[in-house]
Amino acid sequence: MTTSDRDVPAGPAALRLQRPVDPGRDHLRGTPGEDRVVIVAYQDFLCPFCRRLRHVLIRLRKVEGDRLVYVFRHFPGERAHPGAELVARASEAAANQGKFWDMHDRLFEHDPRITERNVFELAAAIGLDMERFARDLVAAGTRARVDEDLEDGRRNGVTGTPTLFIDGHRYEGAWDLAALQEAIEPPIAARVKRSARAFASLPASGGLVLLLAAAVAIACANTPLAPSYLRLMSTSIGIGPVGGMLAMTVREWFAEGLLAMFFLLVGLEIRREMTGGALAARRAAILPIVAAFGGVVTPALIYLAFNRGATAHGWSVPTATDVAFTLGILAVMGSAIPSGLRVFVAALAVVDDLLSMAILAIFYPRAFEPVFLLGVLVSMAALAALNRARVYVRWPYALVGLVLWVFLHAAGVHAALAGVALAIVLPTRPPPSAATLLAQAATALADLEHAEAEARRAGHRGGFEQLPIWDWASLNLTAASERLLSPADRIERAVAPWSAYVILPLFALSATGVSLAPDLSSPDAGHVFFGVFVGLVVGKPLGILLASGLALGSKAAVAPAGVTMRRFVGAACLCGVSDTVALVMVDRSFTSAADASMAKIAILAGSAAAALLGSVILVGLRPRGHSR
Repeated sequence: MTTSDRDVPAGPAALRLQRPVDPGRDHLRGTPGEDRVVIVAYQDFLCPFCRRLRHVLIRLRKVEGDRLVYVFRHFPGERAHPGAELVARASEAAANQGKFWDMHDRLFEHDPRITERNVFELAAAIGLDMERFARDLVAAGTRARVDEDLEDGRRNGVTGTPTLFIDGHRYEGAWDLAALQEAIEPPIAARVKRSARAFASLPASGGLVLLLAAAVAIACANTPLAPSYLRLMSTSIGIGPVGGMLAMTVREWFAEGLLAMFFLLVGLEIRREMTGGALAARRAAILPIVAAFGGVVTPALIYLAFNRGATAHGWSVPTATDVAFTLGILAVMGSAIPSGLRVFVAALAVVDDLLSMAILAIFYPRAFEPVFLLGVLVSMAALAALNRARVYVRWPYALVGLVLWVFLHAAGVHAALAGVALAIVLPTRPPPSAATLLAQAATALADLEHAEAEARRAGHRGGFEQLPIWDWASLNLTAASERLLSPADRIERAVAPWSAYVILPLFALSATGVSLAPDLSSPDAGHVFFGVFVGLVVGKPLGILLASGLALGSKAAVAPAGVTMRRFVGAACLCGVSDTVALVMVDRSFTSAADASMAKIAILAGSAAAALLGSVILVGLRPRGHSR
């Protein structure tokens, strides 16, 4: 595989073709139609892998007949193959005379060590007007045509050749004939998987699923389904002895169990940014820490301004930020939100959660069991030892992480923080040498190809996978591919889709099912409502902005790159979206059921208002005609 010498996008590869096939512009072999399969190939005429794939595509066309439409798009890698841009322009110059495919075939069949003289010889051989060909070869329009394909490829996340899209979906499977046939005629399971991957490629897909789950929970809690919903969420599920410490309700399992996986992902992202990203500088990392403290203190003071006496004990309720919902809302907005702002919000929310756990442990110690903190310390020490010993196998970290989760839960600390602790110690590796891995993979495949050829010469027609060298080649290729990712990277990739489409939606389904029917029997109900509501909608962003302003003004911190004041204000408003920790604080703060009910309604109302206010501020940044 070869890469273009132009800059490539930093983001993930697009799973859907960004520009559809245009028969009036693209080079097609075949006629598109409802019953046709279209393969778009970004290729380089001098790429040896494109040359090998071409023979597979020829065989595929023979098998599929007119049903297959082949589309060629340029992606020349001039640095890897000097002359690649020249031959790409030569094919376009031939296309101006209606002979693109003649030149296409001649270029692929010619020795890759091609010169300008060879190009003119090929042009003459296919009967082109040589004077016109010479003019078109260097014309600005010809260069622009090649560059357009190259830019299209970059927008699709193409980094090397060949890259295929089948019916508009990026193909990442093997390049052999059988694999391509399966991709063209996929079974039902493969079609479902392809559709799911296409949906997952939408920037806002995870946020949309999260918000949909929250809407379903609110609907369930405020309709005749409420008794069944509450019964389900309150069902106790225990692991181990009856009445043991691992007996929790469904809602608690979702909040402490499943959410630990989400905190693992957030922790890995923050760790990556702190080691080589937006938070790598000390002053950049200070800002979310200072902002989180401001976002806790200010709403607590605002709540106390509304409440005296018994209800003052609920000062902590408006202090908690929901990282899952806040990042979900930012995800819905897609690429309009700079990555630096997302990282800032994620880091702030993690610090906020740590502060919330400390508040629960210090000010509401009803379930706090400090004796289990020894187990927490031992588990953390074991994880650090695994990291120091450079253990790259994943299961020991998962096992010790599970033990850590149990001890955190037993100590009365929110066990989801085990995910953050695990993210800190998961091992990374220095980037591998691409040349070494290429040599390993190339050696394995070359020896396998040689063994297959020898077997055929000896009269064997099949069963090559039974050869001893097959296992050797497979092990070497697996080792080379796995070396590209560290254990932390592999865990992040494995957990990310589960977090976005299963864990967070289940958490939202359990956390946001609050009854909207107010209980006004308490004389302090109004004070509680406004203390929580104003604390979230006004106190949270005000505290974050004031603390951030002090840190930035004193030069102790620096702002995230590419983030304007308006974006910063919008993100600060979104941090007013509260979470399940606030609901736990409600249950531990209020002895009056009426006050507790009003506080929960205020959490929901304040979170909705904060989400709406922050979204309006951020969405207002988009220029007119912005499509996303």
